[in-house]
This record gives sequence, structure tokens and C-alpha cells, in this order.
Amino acid sequence: MNFRFDANLNLPLFNPLTNTGSAVLVTQDGVGTRGVFIINAGFNQFRAFEASCPNHAPNDCSTMTLNGQVATCSCEDYEYSLFTGQMLNRPDDGNRYYDMLEYRTSFGGNTVSVTN
Repeated sequence: MNFRFDANLNLPLFNPLTNTGSAVLVTQDGVGTRGVFIINAGFNQFRAFEASCPNHAPNDCSTMTLNGQVATCSCEDYEYSLFTGQMLNRPDDGNRYYDMLEYRTSFGGNTVSVTN
């Protein structure tokens, strides 16, 4: 399912994105599988990632939470950087683990657009 979401940085919900390193979680229906994290990566660059843990099928615990610049999965307490999407606490057990799914972003005027 394709989606496009526009985050107007003038709105209070998205105003934190005017600061480098700040992130928000968008949970609006139809935006991503379980929502989308958007972070201001600096220099008018924004990154957006799926809010469903990439190492679990969508279920009751797979929607990640926002903790500053880190997304945390409550299933296994996996942590991911919102700057890179990489898993920060990758287990050393020989299994394959995935990094976060990234969505396309563009920035114009005062709006961050996220699409898949």
C-alpha cells in the first residue's frame, strides 16, 4: 500500500522537527505499517523509518516506542538509531537481524513529505 504523509513544521505536533536531533512518531492510519518515525538529521535533511520492528512480524509488541533519538521494540528490547536505522544492540547469537525500513523524505518550505 502506497502512502504519502506531509508533516507541517508549523503545527505543534511537528514543531520539534525544527531542531536538529529531534524526532516524532506519526501514528496516523495509513502511514506505514505501524506508523513512522521522522527525525531532523541536520542541514535540512530528514530521515523517516517504519515504526514496526523489522525483526518481528507485526503483533501486539512490535510497534516501537520513541526514546529521544532511539526507537525501542518492546518484544525483545531491540534498539535502533533514528539517525541511521541501524540496530544498536545486535545480539551475537549467529542469527540474522535487520535494520529499520527507511522511507523517502523531501523537505520544502516548512513541510517534510514522507513516501514509500
